[in-house]
Parts: sequence; structure tokens; C-alpha cells
Amino acid sequence: MSGAPEQPLADGVAEHAGVDPAAAVDGEPAPYGRLGKPFDRRSPFYYGFVGGLGALTAFWIFQAVLGIGSVLILVVVAFFLAAGLNPAVEFLERRRLRRPFAVSIVLAVAFAALGLFLVAIVPVITDQVTAITKNAPGWLDELQRNRRIQDLNREYDIIDKAKAYIEDGDFLSGLFGGVLGVGLKIISALFNLFIILVLTLYFLSSLKTTTGALYKLAPESRRERVARLGDKVIANIGGYVSGAFVVALCAGLSSLVFLSLTEISEYAVALAFVVAVLDVIPMIGATLGAVIVSAIAFATDVKSGIACVVFYIIYQQVENYVVYPRVMSKSVDLPGAVIVIAALIGAGLLGVVGALLAIPVAAAILLIMREVVVKQQDLR
Repeated sequence: MSGAPEQPLADGVAEHAGVDPAAAVDGEPAPYGRLGKPFDRRSPFYYGFVGGLGALTAFWIFQAVLGIGSVLILVVVAFFLAAGLNPAVEFLERRRLRRPFAVSIVLAVAFAALGLFLVAIVPVITDQVTAITKNAPGWLDELQRNRRIQDLNREYDIIDKAKAYIEDGDFLSGLFGGVLGVGLKIISALFNLFIILVLTLYFLSSLKTTTGALYKLAPESRRERVARLGDKVIANIGGYVSGAFVVALCAGLSSLVFLSLTEISEYAVALAFVVAVLDVIPMIGATLGAVIVSAIAFATDVKSGIACVVFYIIYQQVENYVVYPRVMSKSVDLPGAVIVIAALIGAGLLGVVGALLAIPVAAAILLIMREVVVKQQDLR
């Protein structure tokens, strides 16, 4: 009858149907044979296979990260720029402007400032760099009058090689591997700049949405605390980026004013720009800029060289103990040893970009250690 329960197959019937009676499970025949025993997870083979598979996966991920390392650097730089512009956007938001309009205004001002800089300053810098290049052989001749330099030149032929290299009209092309190399470098730099600008725009316009989505990955019981710590880290990064720009601007403007009063006033704009750019690099940037300017000043006029050395020694003390602490007091509160170590590690990993990003990253790590790890230890 159709309503009667099905009975297990008898041994003869099962054999006739090609099913092993011993393979029946819960009274039902197993058409594909007897189930085997579960795999022994304590087996050395299991540990070796799973461990090897995990190692291969980790190696593959590591190679993938190395392959996209340049892209990741662009993403990180764009995020830091967005964090640096975010305080200005939030300032406008507090004035009851919607975020899209605030982002548009900030980006318009930033692009306008960049455009004015390119139009007004770049031609001057180009002319002055050309003048420096033309006068460099004469400065090398001045250095040759020094006895110690003469001894070094006779032994290693340093001055003559440097003079021949500078006087060669194609030395800039040779620096980048020929005309084709210069073109490829310029195209690559413009493409990277475009990518950074686009990513910065996306990060800046959707910063709250992006961070909110990341905060939701934390457990609900800890989400509020994670959000507050994350917002504090982003605020510190923004403060550091803005502060570094202000410190570099102070260094460039003060150098421009001072150099305009020396014998190398015709190169004041170009050299002040070099000082401002190098001043962004932690630890060695300001010193490197001072050395370059002082060397050019000594080659032009000894008194101007001495004046440059004195000026930059005094200015660096003012910057280290007055300007930098006041500008960075609300964003980066790190011991001096931590700043040095972080900058060295960052430079070793990613070069100049790593040195620039190392200090806010170190500040974020220190904040997390202080607010999470230390407080967890205090509860035990």
C-alpha cells in the first residue's frame, strides 16, 4: 500500500540490486558504498598538509602584496592627504555647509593654490636652477683653490669629473636614462599624481562612510570605543599632515626672506623652495636643506656662507623648540626617541614616503597601546 512504511531491503534483494547490506545507514541502503572513518586530525600527515597549504597561501599573499606595493603606497598617500584636508572640510561643515559642498570648496582652493604656485613660482625656479647649473663649474673652480680639495682631486679626480658632468648638456637626460627615460618618468609621475588626486577626492568625500563601514566590523559591544579611537587616529593624521605643511611653509618663507638679503639673492626662490620641500622630511630634511644652501653660499661668497650657517643653526633651534611643538602639540605627542626610531624604520621600509608617514603611524600605534593594551593590563 502506498501509505505503508518502506521496509529495509533484504540481504538477497540488496545483493541483487548491487548494494552492500552492511553499508546501510539508519536502515536505508547506501548506494555508493560504506562510509569511511573520519580523517584523523591528529595525524602527522594532516598537520603537514594543512601547515604546508597555509605556508603556501601566506607566501602567495606576500608575493601579491609585493606586486601591488606601488599601488598600496599611492592609496596610503592619498588617504593621508585626505586626512590632512579633512579638518578644513569639517571646519566648513561646522559652518552648516553640507559635506559635498565643503569638499568641493576645499579642493577648489587647494587646486587654485597649486595652480598659482605653478604659474608664478615654477618659471622663476626653472630660471634660477638653470643659473645655478651654469655657475656650478665656477663654484667648483673656487673649491679647487682649497689645498685639501686639490689633494683629493689629484688622487680621485673628483672636481674634474663633476665639472665635466655638469657642463655636459645632456646630464639631466643621462640621469634618467636618456630622452626616452625622461619621457617615461614624466608620464609615470603624471599618472601617479592623477591616481593620487582621484583617490584623495574619493577618500575625502566618503571618509565618514568608509570609516563607518570599517567600524562595523568590530563587535557591537566594542564598536563605539573602536569608532572613537579610529576618529582620533584620523584626526591625528590630519593634524600632522597640516602641521608638516605649516612647518615647511615657515621654513621656506624665512629662508626666502633671509636669502634675499645675501649675495645669492638671485637664487633665493629656488633655494627657499628646496628648503621647504626637504623640511617635510623628518629629522634630516631641515639639515639637508641647510647644507645645500650653505654649500652654494660658500661657493659664491664666504661671508654669505658663514651667514647661512649661523642663520640655519638659529632657525633650526627655533623650529625644533618653538614652531614644531606649537604646531604639532594637538596632533602628535611623541617622545623624541620614538620619532627618531619611527622615522628610521619608515625610511628603511619605504624610503622618503615611509619617513613622512612613520610619525603619524607611530602616534596611532602609541595611542592604541595606551588606550587598549595598557588599560587591559590594568584590569588584570
